Amino acid sequence: MALSAAAWATMLASLLVLPGVAIAILVRSLRTEDRKLELLEAQGQIDEYSPRALADLREWVEAHPDDEYAPLARSRYNECVQTLRDVDEPYYDWSDEQIAALDMIEDEH
Repeated sequence: MALSAAAWATMLASLLVLPGVAIAILVRSLRTEDRKLELLEAQGQIDEYSPRALADLREWVEAHPDDEYAPLARSRYNECVQTLRDVDEPYYDWSDEQIAALDMIEDEH
């Protein structure tokens, strides 16, 4: 069964495009990790959550206070808030106002 010209063209285009896309993604990922490492070496710690992820974590803890993972989630949340207060330059896109508005989550038990 012979392949059509369109099938051959698609396969050839894929062979040419996919490695380029993979290399671009790899370079971007390495640059991101390099920035994390620079911040970690300069400050000794970096924030672990983006503003949206930290807000989602807080919402989950508040919605599930009796879950077996709630103490761990609460601890991780509080650690990130403390880290944001301690570092000079956060990794994620946090504004000073957002950081100032963050409160620790108290243990309810």
